[in-house]
This record gives sequence, structure tokens and C-alpha cells, in this order.
Amino acid sequence: MKEIAQLTELEAAAELAYLAAEIARADNAYYQNDEPYLTDADYDRLKHRNTAIEARFPHLVRPDSPSKRVGAHVQSQFNKIEHRFPMLSLGDVFSIEEVADFVQSVKRFLNTAENIVFMAEPKIDGLSFAARYEKGRFVSGATRGDGVIGEDITENLKTIRQLPLQLPEGVPEVLEVRGEVYMAKADFMALNEKNATEKKKLFANPRNAAAGSLRQLNPQITAARRLSLWAYTWGEVSERKWQTQAEFFDKLAEWGFPVNPLNKLCNSLEEIEANFAHMMEIRAGLEYDIDGIVYKVNDIALQERLGFLTRTPRWAIAHKFPAEQALTRIKNIRIQVGRTGALTPVADLEPVNVGGVIVSHATLHNEDEIKRKDFRIGDMVVVQRAGDVIPQVVEVKTDKRPTDSLPFEFPNRCPECGAHAVREENEAIRRCTGGLSCPAQIKERLKHFVSKDAFDIVGLGDKVIEEFCADGILHSPADIFTLEERNGVDKPLDLFAMDKDEELHLERRDGWGKLSTQKLFAAIKARRKISLPRFIYALGIPQVGSATALLLAKNYGSFDMLQKDMCAKETAKLVAIDGIGGNMAQDIVEFFGEEHNLRVIEQLRRYVEVENYVTEEITDSPLSGKTVVFTGTLEKLTRAEAKALAQKMGAHVAGSVSAHTDFVVVGEDAGSKAKKAAELGVKTLSEAEFAQMCGK
Repeated sequence: MKEIAQLTELEAAAELAYLAAEIARADNAYYQNDEPYLTDADYDRLKHRNTAIEARFPHLVRPDSPSKRVGAHVQSQFNKIEHRFPMLSLGDVFSIEEVADFVQSVKRFLNTAENIVFMAEPKIDGLSFAARYEKGRFVSGATRGDGVIGEDITENLKTIRQLPLQLPEGVPEVLEVRGEVYMAKADFMALNEKNATEKKKLFANPRNAAAGSLRQLNPQITAARRLSLWAYTWGEVSERKWQTQAEFFDKLAEWGFPVNPLNKLCNSLEEIEANFAHMMEIRAGLEYDIDGIVYKVNDIALQERLGFLTRTPRWAIAHKFPAEQALTRIKNIRIQVGRTGALTPVADLEPVNVGGVIVSHATLHNEDEIKRKDFRIGDMVVVQRAGDVIPQVVEVKTDKRPTDSLPFEFPNRCPECGAHAVREENEAIRRCTGGLSCPAQIKERLKHFVSKDAFDIVGLGDKVIEEFCADGILHSPADIFTLEERNGVDKPLDLFAMDKDEELHLERRDGWGKLSTQKLFAAIKARRKISLPRFIYALGIPQVGSATALLLAKNYGSFDMLQKDMCAKETAKLVAIDGIGGNMAQDIVEFFGEEHNLRVIEQLRRYVEVENYVTEEITDSPLSGKTVVFTGTLEKLTRAEAKALAQKMGAHVAGSVSAHTDFVVVGEDAGSKAKKAAELGVKTLSEAEFAQMCGK
């Protein structure tokens, strides 16, 4: 082999091309096929030669160079990357009966009795990623984040040798490959053993280890931990060259991505059930953790017809494995008070390992559940993690009950503020009547306000919120946005007066410093402008989750319009929204009818700009911004397809006819809605007229 000092530029370029290809082949053999053909010493020798040649000829460094695997140290917190196509989550089911219901729902939507083929894929217990390629070259990587915006992990993804940095010719010019990063069980055990020896933090399970390793600010730490990945879907693509999920997997393998060999086509519910049973049998022996099976409609044309619900696809579902169980003792039963005043009983348990995670607390749900199962302090109980995530107490071993055991008496006063705890008729939940005078409700509302789907303020975790509330630093959401202004002020501002008449110097508090304080202020400043759906969700309106918040944003467009209608009790438009029922509408109106809620909103909007909602649908169609109601049986489209098409064209789909309705699409055997449309003078459309307006 020629000395590096004697290489010509042409020879150096040729050798760098050879080294990149050979090291990639060695990585593939080692990580994907588990059949290494090079010794560690030979592998290191190739990498060292590559590094040395690049040092002499830096202008010849290739995009797919092995040296690109570990990039520069990230200077501060991760940058954000907006997903051009949202990374949506999947709905969960826990039984074969629910899977059967899902299959039937797909057939109903498509209005077909024909057999639907599904791709069954092991659900990897890891961290989702998106890798973007332009002209075959890896250019950026991101976490899932909230589905719309993820964290930039480009440099860290490069350290995973299963991820190709350069794709072969023939790939789409723009290609975003999505998948799951995970840590194999053996690598997890080795990491924890190493950390134990070095007296470092131990990870609870492989998923936590993978997430913690991938989100390191220093890619060299990520590189030192052996992470793996599977690829399973796509995001943005300039030209789709596959017609089925199975064909896409073939393409991924051609391009050098690892594809799970346990992916399986299922032609019937019986095959789905048999595959699930088989995966249950082999699950424990796999080299990596899985927590269920994902079923996707194999035909992509059918996927496109099925489309999406607010946050999940109609054409895919996750079938979770039954929860793992363990036996332990209830040491105590305590009552937690939530942001809506709900009193929730929680069991403090003797710590027990359930599916690889130490569980010491579990919910007992509500007052009725305690009475029905007769949970008592001192009982031996069976604990499980629902969906392998949420701990639950499912059974009492009464034969092991202590002889001096007494039934648990549910309190009728709030344990936090002493106010009466009232249970409304036909409700399972007892609630504190203390409102915002109850410190627990204030604390829990603030936790919700800064949570991931709300303002998502990094640095204001649950422990910090509890600490700041206990010390009188935070009383309401608006207080968060005055923290920097108040820091170092000898006397608190009157508007946000603290319980303790003392200086606010965050950097002097235990566990804080100048850098962490400035980081918190920067994170808060970055949230002074927020999207309308996040703002609505952050307010903590009863029954309004992130999906409903998005519905409200789409239908009202601005917070001013929503508040104006709700304060005036103008509910016609609200109850007409498909997906909002009477009880939910009542809760929303009542929220805006509370004076203290309006005060909180008024204070908050002094510091926060709420962006108007800009629809992502087609805005220049005849249906854009119009309210549409469907009635009767349609001939060419199912009702679900018609609704989805109308929403795609920018329309609001309502469930009832009112003066706010613009069009009523009338099918065969139309009922009272068509009659009401005639009475109100609302324009009716035939199915053909509706299709023509949609360009069909």
C-alpha cells in the first residue's frame, strides 16, 4: 500500500472512494447481518487510513465518508426541524376483537366487502426518527417531537452505522425515510454495567437508554453507545416509485436500509391473529424490545383513500401486547388533586419490577373502583403496566389480606386546601370546589400549561413547577412570562405578588446557576408566540384535548373569534362541528363563563402572541371556508370519504344544519336535515354537484 505522503490527488480520490465503500460494506455485515468479515484491528486500520488521507486532502472529503459519522459538538440545545409531512402517532388496540373492529372500519370506509391485505410489522420500542436525503445524500435528521416540529439530531444519526449516508443511483431526488432507533438488549446491559462501574446513571430500560443516547449534545457520546435502527416508512418524497408497503420495504433494502425480517403480509384476520400469537411466543427471545404489532393497509392507493383522522391514520393501528404483571403490597393510598379539581386515588407500592421497569406507584382510578375492588392499605395486589406504560392495580389477593385490615374511606374534603369535595350526579369523579384558591389545582394547571403539546417550555418540568409554586414564585401562567423581569427585583411586582416578600434570584437557588437560569429565560422567550391549537389546549378547558383544540382552531381561525362566541354563548357553530358533542360544548362555554378564567387569559395575552390558524387545506376551492353537512346515502363515496374530501378542500364538516350552514349534500333517502335546509334556505347539492366542486 502506497505511503500517504506519496499519493497523487487522483490516487487519493480513488482510495477514499474505495475506503468509503469498504467500510460501509463492513458496517453492513457487522450491524445488519451479524456476520463480520473484518477483525476490529483491520476495521480500525481502514478508518485510520481514511482519516489520514482526508487530513492531507481535505477538499476530497466525500459526503459518505466514514469520518462524517461523528460530526461537530452541538454548541447548545438542539435546533428545531419542521416536518414537511407531520409524523403522526397511531391509535392503540389491546385485543383481537378490537383489531377485527379496525378491519371492519376500513372496509366500511371503503364501502367494500373484498379482502384487504395488511402488512404486520413488529412495533419497535425505541425513538422515532426522520432522515432526509437530497440527490441521494443524507442532509438532515430529526426526532418525531410533537409530530410537527422535531429536534435536529443530524450529527447523532450519522453515528449509527446502519444509516447510509449516500444512497445508490435511482432513488427519488428528495426522500425522507422514517423509522425507529433502538438499543439491543445486550448493548443495554453492557451500557448499564459500564455505568454502574463508573458510578453513573443507570437506565430503566433499553428505550430510555436509546432516547438518552440519541439526544446527546455531544455526538461522540452517541457514537460510543451502540445504537441500531429499523426503517419502515417515508415522509416527503419527490417521486413515489412503489405501490404497496411491501414494495417499499424491498426498495429500502435495495438502498441499504435495515428492514425488519419479521415484517409479514397478512391476508385475513386469521393470519393476523396467528402472527400476533407467534410474535408473543418469540418476543422474549428477540434481541430488541417490541411492545406490539403495527398493522398497515398494504395497498398505498387504499391508504390515500382512507386518509387521516385528526392525529392518526385510518389505515394503520397498533396492536399492543397484554400488559406484564407482578405481585406487590399497597403501603399507602393517597389522594392526588388534578388541574380540574378531580380527586384521584393513588397506591404507593412496595417497589416491584414489571416488564423491566421498577413500579412504586399506580393509579386506583376513582372512588367507585376502590369500592368495587375493595382496595385496602396492606393488601397484596397484582400490578400491570397497561400498554407496557401506565401502571395499574388490577386485582386484590384477599387470601393474603392482613386480619386488621379496614376499608378505605374516600375523603369528602380536598386534602390540599380543605374545601368540600363534591361528586355530581352521574359522575364517577369527586372534585374539589376550591378552584384557583386550591394550590394543587394551580400547580397541576401550570404543569399542563408547560407540557409537551401545550407551551412545551424546556426547563419547567414537574419538579420545578412544584418548587416554584411552593415558594410563591408562580401563581398563574402569566407569571411564567414575568420571571426574567422579576429576577433580581427586590420587591415583587404587585400584579404577580409572591407569598414570600423576598427577592427573586433564580441563579442563587439550589440546583440553579447563571447558565441554567439564562437557558430557562431563553426557552420562555421562544414561546411568546404560539400557535392557536397549542394555546387552546394549554388553557386546560375540560374535555378539550389536543385533537379538539385543533378542531376549534380550524373552525374559528382566531382566538378572538372563539372567545367572542363563547362569551356571548353563541354555540350554534360550536355544536355543529363534527366531533364536538353537547356535553363538551357546555364545558367549553362554562370555561369562558368563569370570571377568573377570563382574567388569566387577559393577563396571559399581555405577554403572548397567539397566531391565527392558517388552514393547510386547499384555499382556492369553492368549498374553502364553507360549512358542509351530509345527509342520506351517497352512491360513489362513503360518508367518511365524502367528509374527508370536503375537509381536504378546506370545508368545515358539521353534523347538523343551522343558519351557519353553507351547503347540504343530499344523497338517497335523505331525512330531516334536507327538510331543515329547505326551511332555512340553505343551498343543497347532489353528490355529483359536490364532486364537481371538489374537482372530481
